Order: sequence, then structure tokens, then C-alpha cells
Amino acid sequence: MVTDFLDADSGALPEVFSNTQGVYIYRPADAAKPHGERPSKKRKVTQDPTISSEDSCPFVPLLNGDESDTSVRLRHQTYEQLWSAQEAKIQEVLNDVDAEVLDNVSSFVRTTSPETHGGCIPAALITVGSNVSSLARLLSRLNEELASVGEGGVIVLESGDAPNLKTTLKNIIRAAITNTEGNEGYQKFLTDREGPRLLGYDLDLLGDYVTKKNTRHLVVAFRDSEAFDPGILTDLLSLLSSWLDRIPITLLFGISTSVDLFEGRLPRSSVSLLKGRYFELHGASNCVDHIYERIQAEDGKFWLGRNITGVLFEKSSDYFQTPEAFCRTVKYAYMSHFFANAISVLLADTIPEGLHRGKICEAIRNVPSFREYCEMLLESGHTQHVRDLLEHDEHLLSRSIQLVKSGQQSMHDIFQAVKFVHLLLKDLNVGKKASMSELSIRALSGELQDSPLLEDILVAFRRLDSIKIEELLSWLPESLTKLPEFQQIQADFESLTQTHKDPEPLRSEYDSSNSVIGTTIVKQRVKLNTGKANVPEECIKYTRILDRFHALLGSYFQTTLVPPQELPLHEAFLLDMRNPIKEVFAPRARFSIERALSNPFDYLMFTSRDMGRKLSAKQPPTSLLYQLYLESGALVNMHDLWQAFHAVFESEQGDACDERMTMTLFYRALSELRALGIIKHSRKKLDHAAKSAWLGL
Repeated sequence: MVTDFLDADSGALPEVFSNTQGVYIYRPADAAKPHGERPSKKRKVTQDPTISSEDSCPFVPLLNGDESDTSVRLRHQTYEQLWSAQEAKIQEVLNDVDAEVLDNVSSFVRTTSPETHGGCIPAALITVGSNVSSLARLLSRLNEELASVGEGGVIVLESGDAPNLKTTLKNIIRAAITNTEGNEGYQKFLTDREGPRLLGYDLDLLGDYVTKKNTRHLVVAFRDSEAFDPGILTDLLSLLSSWLDRIPITLLFGISTSVDLFEGRLPRSSVSLLKGRYFELHGASNCVDHIYERIQAEDGKFWLGRNITGVLFEKSSDYFQTPEAFCRTVKYAYMSHFFANAISVLLADTIPEGLHRGKICEAIRNVPSFREYCEMLLESGHTQHVRDLLEHDEHLLSRSIQLVKSGQQSMHDIFQAVKFVHLLLKDLNVGKKASMSELSIRALSGELQDSPLLEDILVAFRRLDSIKIEELLSWLPESLTKLPEFQQIQADFESLTQTHKDPEPLRSEYDSSNSVIGTTIVKQRVKLNTGKANVPEECIKYTRILDRFHALLGSYFQTTLVPPQELPLHEAFLLDMRNPIKEVFAPRARFSIERALSNPFDYLMFTSRDMGRKLSAKQPPTSLLYQLYLESGALVNMHDLWQAFHAVFESEQGDACDERMTMTLFYRALSELRALGIIKHSRKKLDHAAKSAWLGL
């Protein structure tokens, strides 16, 4: 029997209604189709082989849809090219971080056996802390090493893979065989095996597989060992211990807390079955700093600005963030820049001819930094050059490419200077130690140029002896060593040091050893006076060279550490939004829900302009009830809330208002607010509900 929930004519509930009555959806059959005819067979649709995946581009045309297809594809190709290069750098950093621990664990696995451990199970205890992702990388690389030489493999077990002992054994056997044979090989191994068929959790299967493949090292890794049931783990260790003469098993435990707490969860009889070594994985904070340094300071074409960088490291400091999560955030920033920025096409290696015929030149002329560049040219008197930039697209495009390359070189020089400052801070012991990421953030915001930190470095620089200066010459950035002034200073310094025969290094007049402290008594008070001692002629010459070097270094910092926002067309190679995509990295779900309930037409399309923010039956019922709910106190009288809800519908619909339908909408909206955790049942008064959330709190 089919029953309609609503009356077809009035849209109201039927008069006879029961809480136990079913609700059905009735779809009548097609009257034009003869009764009993079989449905027509659907035609199999295949993809057109002429359309390749290379021709499809996920990026969409910008500039109000007037961007050329060539520019769209070029933006996408440039993004893939740049990010693939950055991804390779990130992988190198991760491999370098895990290299030391991987070598130690791999050496332990290959050199251990039950015979060398007195009949105990060889076990590696690895403390990972909160850096759980590093253990996954370690196990993956260890499995690749063992499988590449045919010595064995790694079986990774999660806590969900071990609900009981039989399932745990079954998962171990399946993972060991499928690691080299695949799923089909696993099924074939079970069916083609001679003799009686064994069950999937019988370790005889694993013993036959080890004998067949001549496996020498089979590693069983427990990634989250604290989450395993101690009873199941105890039974598993006891069973694996009895198979050590037939299966070369090595256990690996990932520990998030400490070794003492891990051992305390197991009985002594199980702990006595294990014997091995303890390893420690490094934290992820240094890894994140190294990744940021590689993708920013190394040779590149695109950089993240101060705002985006601040959001990235704010997330890392507020809560733990794995290197993989950090890389995904950086990748999202890269993709957002190339997806939504039309002038990012200027970062391509080769610009095709005819690109200026599109709207790209108009987009360049509307960039704020380009307008500032034109104003600077006008102030300098280059009016004809500005006229050519505004009227001739070919000239504008060629000049824009030159400006972008010049800006990219300036960014390279900035990060070389930041790296040089970081080395000076470590060697000179000046002030507070600052990481590379902190210095980069200050440089990207333009705060490092005139910072007290540079003043302290320059003051300490004047006190360095000749040996320290020789060490310093190997650290200097390439942009500084190319200057003719520096080459002359270097030549004078080398000639002076070659003629200096004293084993003691040359010291300047600013060195504390060349200062004399005298005392005078004035009105029965001792007063200290600092003066300069008589220094040799070589030290005077060295002081003059050091003064020249000091002045050149200060000028270098002033001209190099400029704010990147002042570079022309920095919008192409620098992602530095005024309001960064923080909501994407750390979305505020509660704020969005409250806004949707309070102002639903911020999200919904509505044609009427006289709506405003007043209560109306045209709003969604849940939103309407929420706004009425905000006007009440901590306890909400349900009868008063229903009367207010019904009054809104009655005032707009008049006699056409169906009270039963309105009550249905009221109860549905009430249940949705309860599901959202905004309202709950009150134990104080039966006819009241209690507020559990306030707007903005």
C-alpha cells in the first residue's frame, strides 16, 4: 500500500495522521510505455581515445573568462614544474633526517638472530613521540631495502589489525606473502600448496613461505604498540618465540611514550622473551625548519611571503604538525597562487609568442606594484618609457619578464643575506639565537634591514681578528663577493696577512686587548677611563681595512634586505596576501555555523531586497528558530518558543497558515538544533529547554 505524506492539492498533512504511519514516495509509471515491456539496454559509453589526459587542464580561465587557453595551460605547467622540484627537495630533507636512524635499524635487523640474542626474540624499540609519520617513512624505506636484495620484508601491524590472536596471525601471514607475491600470489600460494589445506592463521604457511623464498629477515612492526591489547600481545610474543627456529622474526615496536611505560604494560614473562636495542627518532620541528629553508632559500622562482609563512609556523607552534602536513599546506599555497593569479604565467621558462594579445597585459597594468613602478619612473622623468609601457603590449610584456627576473634575483640575494646573518649569529655569539625561519620572517616583512640585531653583528664584526676574518671570507654571499669594492678589500687584506710573520693574529684598535683602562680620583670617587694603547703599524693598517669592510657590509645589508613588497611585479613571484588563507589552513567551523543560522541569506540566493535581517517565514525553519532562541535566557520555555515561531508564519500567511505543518517544521528545526549541540533538555523544568551555546562564545 502506498500512502502520500502530504496532500497533493494543499500541501498539508492529511487529517488522519498517526505516529506509526509509514511514509512512502510514489512515482507513477510512464503512461506512454506499454505495460510489461522490458527496459531498454543501456549503451556502454567509453571515453573518447582522442582526448588525452595531457590536453585536459584543471585550471580555469581567469580575467572574467577572457584568458587565453595558452596562458591557462602555461600556468598549470609552471605550477607542476615548480612544485615537482620543491617536492624533490622535501623528499631529500626527509631522507636525510631518517638516514641515521635507518642505517642503525637496518644494521640491527641484518646482524641479529635468535642465536646472538640467547634464544630471545630480537626487538628494536623506537621512540617516536608525537612524530608518528616518521616511523611510517622509516618502515617503508626499510622494507624497500630488504625487498630489493631479496632478504625479506617488513610487516606493519596497526592496533586495528589485532582484535584477537587468530586475526593477528592471519594478517601477519597475508602481509608477508602479499609483500612480494601480491594478492593473486597469496591466493595461489594457499591453493597450490601440497598436502592438507591449512587455515589462514596457521604459522606453517609462513614457515613454508620463508623456506620457499629463503627469507633471512622478517620484520614485524607494531606502529602504535601502546594501542595493542596487552593480552593479545602477550599471547603473540609467546607463540612467535616458539617459532624462532623456523621463522627468522625480528620485532619492531613504535613507542609514543617511553620504554619504561611500555614494559610496565607487559608481564615479566613476556618481557623476558625480548632482547634488543633502543632507538630514538628526532622531532619534527627541526625537520619543518629544514624543509622551509630548502624551499625558500634554495634556488627557486616562487616564494611564500611573510603572512603565509607566519600562518605556517603559527600552526607548528600551536600544535604538533607532521612534515607531511606542513608540505601539504605549502602545496596548497602554491596551487592557490597559480590557480587564481593570472600574471603567474610570467614565471614560465619560455613565454610563447602572441601571449600579449590576450588580457594578460591589461592584468599587469592593474597590478599595484606596476602602478608604483610607473609613478617612480614619472618622478625620475622617464615619461616616454611609461607611455610605451601603457600603450604597447609587446614592450610591456618584455619589460615585465625583465622585472620578474630582476625581482627573483633580489629574492635570491635576500635569502643569501639571511643565511649569512644566521651564520654570523652562530659564530659571533651575538644576542639571542634566532632560527633560519625566524630570520626569514623578519626579512620578508622588511624588519631585518634596520633591526638592532644587524647593529650588534656589525659592532662585533669590528672586533674580529685576522684569523676570524679569513674564516668569514668563505661564508660571504656571492652577491657580495662580486662587488669591485670587496675584491679590492680582499686583495689588500691578503697582501697584509702575507707580510705578517707574527704567529699571533692581527687585531684591530677596537679589540679589547688594545684598550687601556685607567683610574682617576675625583672628589674621593674612583673614575674609570678607557683609552687606546699604542698599536703596531700593521694593526693600524688592519683596522683601516676592517673599517672599509665594515662600511661595505653595512651598505650590503641596507641594499639587499629590502622589503619584498617594494619589488616591481612581486605579485607574480611572491605570495603575500594581506588576508592569508588562514581559514583554509585552520577553519573556524563554529563561526560558519553561527553565521549560517543567524544570516542564512549570506549563503542562500534570495531575490528580494526588502528582506534585511528581520524574522520571516521565508527563512529556513532552523535559522528562524535559532534567532528566536537567541532572544531567550539560559532556560527556554518551549510553549513560548512555539508561540513565537507560529506567530511569524501566521503574520505572513494569515488564514493559509497550517498549524500542523508549522508544528512539524518547529519540531524538525528543534531536533536539528539539538543535533548541533545548541539546545538540550532541562532537568530543572520539564517544559523548558536549556541553552548550551551562546553566539560568539
